[in-house]
Amino acid sequence: MTSKLSSILAATKAEGRAALIGYLPAGFPTVDGGIRAANALIEGGCDVVEVGLPHSDPVLDGPTIQTADDIALRGGVRIKDVLRTVQEVAGTHPAAAVLVMTYWNPVDQYGIARFAADLAAAGGAGVILPDLPVEESAQWRAAAAEHGLDTVFVVAPSSKDPRLAEVTAAGSGFVYAAAVMGVTGSRAQVGELAEDLVARTRAVTELPVCVGLGVSTGAQAAQVAGFADGVIVGSAFVQRILDAGADEAAGLAAVRALAGELAKGVRARLN
Repeated sequence: MTSKLSSILAATKAEGRAALIGYLPAGFPTVDGGIRAANALIEGGCDVVEVGLPHSDPVLDGPTIQTADDIALRGGVRIKDVLRTVQEVAGTHPAAAVLVMTYWNPVDQYGIARFAADLAAAGGAGVILPDLPVEESAQWRAAAAEHGLDTVFVVAPSSKDPRLAEVTAAGSGFVYAAAVMGVTGSRAQVGELAEDLVARTRAVTELPVCVGLGVSTGAQAAQVAGFADGVIVGSAFVQRILDAGADEAAGLAAVRALAGELAKGVRARLN
């Protein structure tokens, strides 16, 4: 049976374009505000939304997302709030896929089988696990498969070809390709190594390859859409909400507008 995530990526490919994948942490700026913001991403044009599970030590995330995580954690966000965010967004926008992006420790502490069951019950489509080694992922993948969840793993330019084959063989849904070395965040130039990484990854898997870590404008989205199956944007959305401060309406309008700009970009890809 084809998963919801795979169906959406197949549909965008059939349209001759890359998918637009947006990221925001749950609980940012508040739980309810975060739900409204995630809905705004889809209303603006995102095909897939990643709901971040805030972590006290987000080592792979840049300062913008670290700031948002800190705001969410100080607001008291819990896993139940992350699951509620998924449920609300998936229920409001059934045509979109809602994923959770999380470090492994919270899932392990919550309970592997319990997290998979609760995420599926909330309408989640899968999980992105940036710090879970493939070699240690069998228990999670079994629980995820039982509940029809995809497991997305991350590859980087430093990944050698044999390692790419190992990682992609274990994953499902899509492969998350890091466009730049180091932590996430918007950059003036999309990482030069991104296109090579996508080509090397496609050589070892049939899974779609989606690129994140740096895209912040429609022009960059168009550039990446020329060689990738999906464009992932996180820090740029978070920054719009931070810039709006206490004016939630302005923040929602800003992320909706950015999603619209990026959605036009993935449809006008530069080949």
